[in-house]
Amino acid sequence: MMVSPPVDPALVFAWQAAHSLARKSPPPVHDRGGFRVDTHSEKEVKRWVFPKLCDGLYEVAREISSPRHYLKLCGSDEELRSALPTGWQMQPQNYLMAATAVVRDTGSLPDGYRLAWHQDGPVCRVHILAPNGDLAASGTAAETMEAFIYDRIETASDHQRKGLGMAVMHALGSARKSSTGPQLLVATDEGHSLYVRLGWTVIAPFATAMIPDREP
Repeated sequence: MMVSPPVDPALVFAWQAAHSLARKSPPPVHDRGGFRVDTHSEKEVKRWVFPKLCDGLYEVAREISSPRHYLKLCGSDEELRSALPTGWQMQPQNYLMAATAVVRDTGSLPDGYRLAWHQDGPVCRVHILAPNGDLAASGTAAETMEAFIYDRIETASDHQRKGLGMAVMHALGSARKSSTGPQLLVATDEGHSLYVRLGWTVIAPFATAMIPDREP
């Protein structure tokens, strides 16, 4: 099994801290070589994010058996799977990515579309509404002293291939105050290809496993 190159734990912590702000979750705490968020949401009870495979990850994987707990690793699916006992279920592979340049302006929106954004302290939320008032695209960003992260960049299927996703990212990026902190996001397999074309680089594959709800 190939082991992924090490990732700076401070960068991973910075991403998770800003991600917690964006999702209105509790801040991460250090736990056994990784970072734990006591989410207590409808979807997720707790999550652990590990910069690399370590004894703490193996320990957590064997200690937890109740549903809706998530383990995330800056590494491949194969690496994370190797650490898991039965009961854990792998999720689709994602990618932790970074950009050094400002997200480019993609020009004006298509006719009839309008953009609205709301700033709430360090968190910015953007919506693009279609001519009929439907939500066409949206996204969130959050900034700390250590990082600026993009989160939940989504375009409705009926409104794709119109540049709306990049319009959301440009609007979010315009709220960035620091020019020195890294810009980070976690991309899906589909999003990864788009961000690479836009000049983003992969810091590490980002593997996820969870314990699903038991069958009734």
